[in-house]
Amino acid sequence: MFDRIFPHPLLSLVLTATWVALVNSVSAGTVLMGAILGVAIPHVTKAYWPGRMRLRRPLLFAEYAVVVLWDIIVANFQVAAIILFRGRDSIRSAWIPVPLEIDEPEAITILAGTITMTPGTISAVLSADGRALLVHCLDTDDPGTVRDQIKARYERRLKEIFE
Repeated sequence: MFDRIFPHPLLSLVLTATWVALVNSVSAGTVLMGAILGVAIPHVTKAYWPGRMRLRRPLLFAEYAVVVLWDIIVANFQVAAIILFRGRDSIRSAWIPVPLEIDEPEAITILAGTITMTPGTISAVLSADGRALLVHCLDTDDPGTVRDQIKARYERRLKEIFE
């Protein structure tokens, strides 16, 4: 019964929370509308979902969120410093291929979104076989270090969460 009402419960919660955040009000009507959207959208889109997303270790997802939030804050200051205090000629952008060990589509999507949300980096292309992600980095002396940081800080945690 629960599965019929909430085919993707995590998505329902995220949609409801997103609606409340977008409206910027925690009133009964706002929460009710968010809940309606949180139930309706997964039903309308369930034909496009191959299966239900499974978090193997959901508590680690909270840790992942804290790490990402911290990295976003730090990266904002780093990018601001680059823009304000460095000349255009001293910025060393790079395209970095990141080989992936994760294979869950949801985990790859979260990884690509995390990279894009972090100022100074953006996910550009997922390879056709889903085994590598092409990332653009605003400024780096060593693309290998950036690749290793992405794999250690994000991919490793996502692998533990999903697999």
